Amino acid sequence: MDDIKRTARDAENEAKEAARRADGDESLADKAANTADDIRAGLANAGDEVDEQLDRSKFRQEHGEDV
Repeated sequence: MDDIKRTARDAENEAKEAARRADGDESLADKAANTADDIRAGLANAGDEVDEQLDRSKFRQEHGEDV
């Protein structure tokens, strides 16, 4: 599931970047917005990874084995 979410975030960011470049002029505001989008997506992906690791840790504690 995390791969699907990561792919969707990447596709969304690529679409936004393409839309910002569509006028032929990439302004400083466009670059800042692209950077903000990349940071947001990176944090969301990191959060998903933390959730997955916590779930695995909880499973190991409860069952003594790995997922």
